[in-house]
Amino acid sequence: MIASFLERWNISTYQRESIQVFYLLLKVWNFLTLGQAKSVRPHLKQLQQSIQILTTLHMDESQIHKAEQFEWLTKEHICVLVYLVTVMHSMYAGYMEKAIRYSEKALVQVDRLKSDTPSSGLLSTFKLVLLEHMILCRMVQGQMPQAIKEISEVYQFAQHDGKFLTTHQSVVHTLLGLYAMSMNLMDSALAQFNTALETCGQPELRNFIGLNLAIIYIRSGMGTGTRRIELQTLLAKIRPDQLPTSSHSHQAAYYYIRGLQSFFDSHFMDAKKYLRETLKMANSEDLNRLTACSLVLLGNTFLSQGITQEALDMALPANQLAGRIPDSYIHMWAASLLRDLYGVLGDPVSASEYYQLHNSYTKQLFDSHMQAGQMPEHRLIEWVGGISPPRQSATKQTSGLLTTFRKLDLAA
Repeated sequence: MIASFLERWNISTYQRESIQVFYLLLKVWNFLTLGQAKSVRPHLKQLQQSIQILTTLHMDESQIHKAEQFEWLTKEHICVLVYLVTVMHSMYAGYMEKAIRYSEKALVQVDRLKSDTPSSGLLSTFKLVLLEHMILCRMVQGQMPQAIKEISEVYQFAQHDGKFLTTHQSVVHTLLGLYAMSMNLMDSALAQFNTALETCGQPELRNFIGLNLAIIYIRSGMGTGTRRIELQTLLAKIRPDQLPTSSHSHQAAYYYIRGLQSFFDSHFMDAKKYLRETLKMANSEDLNRLTACSLVLLGNTFLSQGITQEALDMALPANQLAGRIPDSYIHMWAASLLRDLYGVLGDPVSASEYYQLHNSYTKQLFDSHMQAGQMPEHRLIEWVGGISPPRQSATKQTSGLLTTFRKLDLAA
C-alpha cells in the first residue's frame, strides 16, 4: 500500500527513494525483531537495491520546498545501517562468514566517517552493534581468541564514554557469558548472565539471557534435585507468551530448551515432540543454526531409544548444515553422533571417518580455547560490574579447560 502510494506521489526521485529506504528499513527491522529470517529476505533485497539507487542521486534543494525535504540520515549513515541489518539477517539465517564479511566492510566505513565526526554517538552505536554481531559469529565458528579480543574492544570502547558503558553493560556481560559458556567455564558463565540480568531493562535481551541460563542449568545437572525448582521458575519466565513481541526465533528456541530438558530427563517422547516443533518453526524461517541443533539432538534422542535409522536421518543433514554455517560445535557434536551410529550399524569405515572428523574438530576447539584462555583479555570473564575487571593470571583461568573440554559434545 505504501509502495504504491510512493509511486503515485508527485515528488522528486531523490525524495521518493529516501522515503522508500526509510520505509523499508522499518519493515526489515520489524521482521528481524520477530526473528523471521525467511520472510524478511525479499524486503531486504529491495532495501539493498533502493540504497544503491539513492547513493547515485543528489538532492537539489533549490527545487524542493524546505518542508518537503526528507533526510532523516545522511546517505553514508544509511549505508552503514543497511549493512547492519544485512549482518543481522545473515547471522539469524546462519551465514556466519557472510555476516563477518559485511561487518568488516561496515566497520571500515564507520571508522572513515568517525574520522570526520569523532564525537558522533550514532556512529559509536553502529560500531558497538556491529562488533557485537561479529563476536557472536566468532564464537559460533569456534574462533575464541578473536571473540575475546573483540569483546575486550567493545568493553574498552564503551568504557571511554560513561553513557555507553551504562547502556551496553548488560550486552557486554551477555557476550562474556556466552564466551565463558563456549569455553565450558560454567561458573563464570552463570556469574556473567546473572550480572547481565541485574543491569538489563530490555525484555528481549532478558529472555535471550534466560534461554542460555536454562541451557547451563540443564547441561550442568541443575535440572534435578533442589535446583529443579529454580529451573522451572526460569522456564516460566522465558515462555514466549511472556514477551511483549511474538518473536518467532525465541519461540522456536524455547521449544528447543524444553526438548533439551526432556532429553536429559530421559523423557524421549516429550523430547521428540518439542524438537519437532522447533524444527517446524526453524525451517519455516530459515533459522539454520537452530535447525542444526534440533536435528543433532533429535538424532541423539532416537539413538537413545535404539532407533538407528531415524537417528541417521537426523544426523547426516545436521552435519551438512553445520558445515555450511559453519558451526564448529554442532559439527563436532554431529560427528560424534555419526561415529557412534556407524559403530552400532556395523560400518567401521564410516565410523572411522567420523572418528577422525570428531577428533579434528575437538583438537581445533581445544587449541582455540587454550589460546584464548592465555590471553590477557580472558580475565574479563571475572568482571561482574564496576569500572575495571580484576587482574588474574592466565594460568589460573585455563587450568580447568583440559578436564572440562570433553564435555563439549553437548555444547551446542
